[in-house]
Amino acid sequence: MLNLYKAALGPILLLQSWWLRRTALRLPEASGPRSGIEGISGPAATTPLRILVVGDSSAAGVGVSTQAEALAQPVAKQLASRTGRCVAWQLVAQSGVNTGEALELLARSQLDPAHYLITALGTNDVTSQRRPNQFLRDYALLADTLRKRTGAIGLIVTGLPPLRILPAASHPLRWYLGRYAIRLDRALRNWVDQARMTRYVSLEWAACPEDMAQDGFHPGPTQYRRWAELVTDQICTMLETSGTSVDHKLPETVGFDSHPACEQ
Repeated sequence: MLNLYKAALGPILLLQSWWLRRTALRLPEASGPRSGIEGISGPAATTPLRILVVGDSSAAGVGVSTQAEALAQPVAKQLASRTGRCVAWQLVAQSGVNTGEALELLARSQLDPAHYLITALGTNDVTSQRRPNQFLRDYALLADTLRKRTGAIGLIVTGLPPLRILPAASHPLRWYLGRYAIRLDRALRNWVDQARMTRYVSLEWAACPEDMAQDGFHPGPTQYRRWAELVTDQICTMLETSGTSVDHKLPETVGFDSHPACEQ
């Protein structure tokens, strides 16, 4: 049915898409380091908990000024506070990438070992009109690639944002993008439900235009904080229920010793 609407509204959707690309406010990615360590020195410093965040512009922190306000670093801070461990974090993200392009980004990126992975992809799969089977195929390949390269024991997948409320887009484009995002998000959630040691974080709660960034497209500061809390909750739950120790041997890849101990 959605394809019929696309065919019927095609000229309008193309015109509105062109206008959105031409007039949209383009915000920079959040400044600051893309790796670091959180927590205090002590006995737990010998075995830091390691996380890796991979994604598009939202993972890169577009919509806030610094990485301290975005996703990866706040998750690390919250994990350190809640677990009493030091937490080493790394961010690999780039504005505009869809899931297939994220695979290319990873291929040219140095990855540190990680216990837990956090992904945030899909919006650009919507805007580039990738089919659900393409999207899921690349997402599964990305997850498999990350696990093999980092030794991760868990994956937290962020769902697609509620594009149906996107302030930057006009109707019917906003409606169409929202429906397409729902289609990809359902497919993604079904995949997560069948995958081992994988959890899903919904962004349905973010359907609040007034909380979004100035560009009307990306999360604002309060939404990043809530997102980081939900991801942290999932990791803590996995730590408590999986019965898998994070002290297991990680791959000895380049960059493994980049964060040997926690600092205050």
